[in-house]
Amino acid sequence: MVKKAENILVGISIGDLNGIGSEVVLKTFEDARMLELCTPVIFANVKMLSYLKKSFESTATLHGIDKLEQIVPGKINVLNLWKESFNLEYGVSDDVVGKYAVKSFTEATKALKEGLVDVLVTAPINKYNIQSDEFKFPGHTDYLNQELEGDALMLMVSDNLRVGLLTDHVPVTEVAKHITEELIIRKIKTVKQSLVQDFKIGKPKIAVLGLNPHCGDNGVIGKEDDQVIRPTLKKMFEQGTFVFGPYAADSFFGNGQHEQFDAVIACYHDQGLVPFKTLSFGQGVNYTAGLNKIRTSPDHGTAFEIAGKNKADFNSFKEAVFLAIDIYNARNEFHELTEKPMKTKEKQF
Repeated sequence: MVKKAENILVGISIGDLNGIGSEVVLKTFEDARMLELCTPVIFANVKMLSYLKKSFESTATLHGIDKLEQIVPGKINVLNLWKESFNLEYGVSDDVVGKYAVKSFTEATKALKEGLVDVLVTAPINKYNIQSDEFKFPGHTDYLNQELEGDALMLMVSDNLRVGLLTDHVPVTEVAKHITEELIIRKIKTVKQSLVQDFKIGKPKIAVLGLNPHCGDNGVIGKEDDQVIRPTLKKMFEQGTFVFGPYAADSFFGNGQHEQFDAVIACYHDQGLVPFKTLSFGQGVNYTAGLNKIRTSPDHGTAFEIAGKNKADFNSFKEAVFLAIDIYNARNEFHELTEKPMKTKEKQF
């Protein structure tokens, strides 16, 4: 069923309340036109957000609800997940605040999983203060990979620039041992499928960056590129996937090679995110590709250094909302076309 725009329910986890998450969320939905595109559902507490919006001088009008069945289309719905109050101190890492960030995220994920919201957009969390006996994940992506169906992959998106990762939150000293033929094939298939169903690209072209400087210089600076990456890409290309590489990472973005491809896959976190954020910081979106549900987030963190100062740029969060809606519509269209292929009339002779 195709939904009307305003009936697309965007679940929002509020993130770390001592950071800039609540500020960028509220500022995003001050514009009434946003409520013509979707209906936001913020998982938090309406009294607390009402207090916070005063410090941001936000004009957003909040509508508190106690259960998801009370959602009102065209309003900024705030689901009251907790009633108790607790101290907030902008720019400070606090385990108590981290606990509520996790509560917001896990409850929003549950609603996404059960189809009570259509997409999920997550405000930034602090990876240190969210850790507990109940939540032992380095970030959003790993938890979503456990709770939802599919194989999660971090895909950074800004217009036609898309950068995915073979490994994400892995120490640099351990990256090489994670780069296997099985991993490369799995991640490339995930990126390809996402490009087809989520971005409407029929025959995507994918570039893969080398692991070592200069792709190993024929084994002088490492053998992984020649022994693992290159033969795996060759095998996939021969099987019909338009994947190319490995390319030396140091010059790939600088000389504009990325513009020739629909997506670029980096071997590790900073290899992909440093050039991505350099080219698109403030406009980029982190999309968790490969799952049966849609989740996006802004390309920045909690930004404790400017929290509470009314200086946060909300454009990345707004772009995250736009992208979630676009992918939701594209995916529905893809499923309509593939599940109900067009019938052709038999020729009359």
